[in-house]
Amino acid sequence: MKTERRTALKGLFASIVGVMGMGLLSGSKSYASEGKPASSVAGPDVPLFQSNTKFGNLVFIAGKGAHVAPFTIEAHTEIVLKELESELIKAGSSMEKVLKVTVFLNDIADYKGMNSVFHGRFGKNPPVRTTIAVAKGGVPGDSLVEMDCIAYI
Repeated sequence: MKTERRTALKGLFASIVGVMGMGLLSGSKSYASEGKPASSVAGPDVPLFQSNTKFGNLVFIAGKGAHVAPFTIEAHTEIVLKELESELIKAGSSMEKVLKVTVFLNDIADYKGMNSVFHGRFGKNPPVRTTIAVAKGGVPGDSLVEMDCIAYI
């Protein structure tokens, strides 16, 4: 059973890497489902990054932070979760359809406070999550927490 699952996951990963790699290396469209051309140069007319992007039935939400006072982990977590939800809705998804969340904490001591606000926000089947305490310099923009996520549409 473990071997079958591992083999299936390896095959899926290889397929995804292959499809994405062909699009990027050949210079063709890198976002097959969106029809967006690949771009290697950022300039005044080209954004540095998108707030969300879609690939097939998946939506990838860029990192959201809280760059305002009050500077408590609970307040910042609430702001970030509301921004994620807003971006998901804009992309045609929802908090209940989130598959993966990555949490970047400015200080690992804030883990318990972040969890108290995070708990229950993604419906009764919460997503998988990775939580990382960032090193020197902290989360950009004076935010105590930043989160990104992957969801389906």
